[in-house]
Amino acid sequence: MNDFFESVSKSFTKTFITDDRWLQLLNGLGVTLEITFFATLIGIAVGFLIAIIRSTYDMNLAHRKCNKFSDYLLKFLNFICNIYITVIRGTPAVIQLMIMYYVIFASSRNGIFSAILSFGLNSGAYVAEIVRSGIMSVDKGQSEASRSLGFNYPQTMMFIVVPQAVKNILPALGNEFIVLLKETSIAGYVALKDLTYVGNLIRSRTYEAFFPLVVVALIYLIIVLILSALLKKLEKRLRNNEH
Repeated sequence: MNDFFESVSKSFTKTFITDDRWLQLLNGLGVTLEITFFATLIGIAVGFLIAIIRSTYDMNLAHRKCNKFSDYLLKFLNFICNIYITVIRGTPAVIQLMIMYYVIFASSRNGIFSAILSFGLNSGAYVAEIVRSGIMSVDKGQSEASRSLGFNYPQTMMFIVVPQAVKNILPALGNEFIVLLKETSIAGYVALKDLTYVGNLIRSRTYEAFFPLVVVALIYLIIVLILSALLKKLEKRLRNNEH
């Protein structure tokens, strides 16, 4: 029994204490959170923009005063958005990341920027479909009532439709950002020292697999639990505001 605890103690020391490896894990966590945060912002911005374009195209345009140029422009933008969503959703995230790093930004090799942009654009395609479904779920009577009150189309979308859509899609949107957090674990493919990469690096140097991998998994789990709890509180607050 003493040998077992001594073995565990040595393994723990090699994994976290020697060469301040716990600091390496902490730095890796910082990289993971940085990529996730900024990629989430990009995903939200791109996703909402594409969702509004596609839902506008899908809606009955008879209620809007559009000239031919705006109609053709909307069709063109919708076509581009469809291609973007098809390509992003039809190719692996790791391939997109490697193309972004080794091809598009080959001259600079800025790993953090490449990862943020790659994950952000990837998330944007999924956010777009989530938001679009939320917008289309809002009753058309809301838009008609808004226009009867003198709101134009952008004002109707901004103040009437989108706020209601967000309430409907919040759980799915939260799940997408949780998936994005876990998806950043492939950032090591472009030599970024994120949490997963550092955990695997420690494992390869210490030949100890248990502590590095389990601790990395627990860190991800804790972050996901925190995000889930925050989302539940936000959902509860939004439901209370309806009454």
